[in-house]
Amino acid sequence: MQATRSGRGDRATTWVLALPDQLTQDVGPLAQDPRAGVIMVESDEWMSRRPYHRQRLAMLLLNAREFADECRAASRPVHCARGSGSILDLVRAAHRALGASGAFVCMQPAEREMRAELAPLVAEGVVAFVPHEGWMTTAEDFGPMPKGGWRMDAFYRRVRKRLGIMVDAAGRPEGGAWSFDTENRERWDGVPAAPEPPVFAMTARRAEVEREINERFAHHPGTVDVRALPATLQDTHALWSWALRDCLPHFGPFEDAMSTRSRGLFHSRISPVLNVLRILPHRLVDDVLKLDVPLACREGFVRQVIGWREFVHHVHEATDGFRTGLGAAAGPVAQAPGDGGFARWSGGAWATAAKAPDGVDGGARPSWAAQAGGGSTPLPPAFWGAPSGLRCLDQVVEGVWAEAWSHHITRLMVLGNIATLLDVDPRELTDWFWVAYMDAWDWVVEPNVLGMATYSAGEVMTTKPYVCGSAYVRKMGDFCDGCRFTPGSTCPITPMYWAFLSRHEASLRENPRMSLVMGSVRKRSAEQRRGDERVASIVRELLVHGKPITAEALR
Repeated sequence: MQATRSGRGDRATTWVLALPDQLTQDVGPLAQDPRAGVIMVESDEWMSRRPYHRQRLAMLLLNAREFADECRAASRPVHCARGSGSILDLVRAAHRALGASGAFVCMQPAEREMRAELAPLVAEGVVAFVPHEGWMTTAEDFGPMPKGGWRMDAFYRRVRKRLGIMVDAAGRPEGGAWSFDTENRERWDGVPAAPEPPVFAMTARRAEVEREINERFAHHPGTVDVRALPATLQDTHALWSWALRDCLPHFGPFEDAMSTRSRGLFHSRISPVLNVLRILPHRLVDDVLKLDVPLACREGFVRQVIGWREFVHHVHEATDGFRTGLGAAAGPVAQAPGDGGFARWSGGAWATAAKAPDGVDGGARPSWAAQAGGGSTPLPPAFWGAPSGLRCLDQVVEGVWAEAWSHHITRLMVLGNIATLLDVDPRELTDWFWVAYMDAWDWVVEPNVLGMATYSAGEVMTTKPYVCGSAYVRKMGDFCDGCRFTPGSTCPITPMYWAFLSRHEASLRENPRMSLVMGSVRKRSAEQRRGDERVASIVRELLVHGKPITAEALR
């Protein structure tokens, strides 16, 4: 283990463990004690526990090292522990090295996996958890599971009333509606022009991290572009200022739009730094509420922060990472962290720097679809960059491996939709998202994929599978332009959609939110159903074996 100490002396009355996603002095124990020292850890085992995108690793290292410098500038002692071992090992060794008389104080980790990893240190008195102050809502806001599961819209209304956000004195919503989601579904045809995200100046720190990632983590997938990453607090504020000025005025109407001409459109791109607390959610909400922009833009953004983001965190914590409360959708727990199909795609086993600590498993494996024999297809190599023949899928995947990011509709209605129609193993898809996206942590990626995109957790937090045919992809974006397939005609996504609904008809026909579409399923002839399943089977076979779909193959 390598350790460095710097700042105002080598000792502190209190030492605070700042985990990789707790890089803030504005809330928590560091805000409460300006004299507290800071423990930072850089664990090769943790960074290589999965084949994380190199851009994700670069973002984490850049922000952690800049945060350490900010703590030093605030005259705090800083102890940085780096090594090949786990975070558990590094923290335990740091406690011995510092001769600490008491426990390191740490905000309760947002991630269940980190809570499990550090549990032995809590039992030993090496670490003491205090409440996480990076959220805007509480467990009391969330409450026990209602009959039929939690629902984001009810939670969102309750929180807005309590916090007084966009409501009048009587608690009625501004504009007469709690959500303007139905107004936020316009297709973007190039006007207004989509803003280009900020590019940050190259620095010695950026060059250092870029070199380390490309040397130490060369076996990881993805590319590194350190100039695209906010690192200092000033960078984060510059990114947020850009979002407020150039994105938010047009965010609402085009929130669900997709385009080959702009990967981000009017999305803020703030989630990676928000999820490591370089900026806090209440700052985002406060700033957006002050904007002179259309109500649908303000409400749409606020709903993402205090509605969806806070909601999925509570769901994940209340279900112990989808291990409890799922009824018939519950499944076993994976024994070890998964690689999202990386080993199959790359042709070699994923070798981590060290064995994951005891207590760290591979996550829950709920599978609503397993009841109908689904959820067992391996994730196709197309998600790792092999051409699929579907322009929507190939364009989005290319962007993900370039940036470690894409906005929420491409995640849900392209990546999640196609994987769900293929009956891909939901755990493997979840692991892929965790690996590929720099804003992915278990509390957000598991609800987004297991709970919403694939509906694997059943009705615990959503009411239906989020699946669609080619008509939605054509309506909301330009991916179909220039594709070898024609939506509504030769595109296989639509017969895949009908085949999925037919396979799961027994489970979906009583779902009130699916009644209209399931009525259409019942009207399809036996010949049409056989044709749908034939196309779905051909597509599944080709993609699983890394081959592109062709018109000839579907004939």
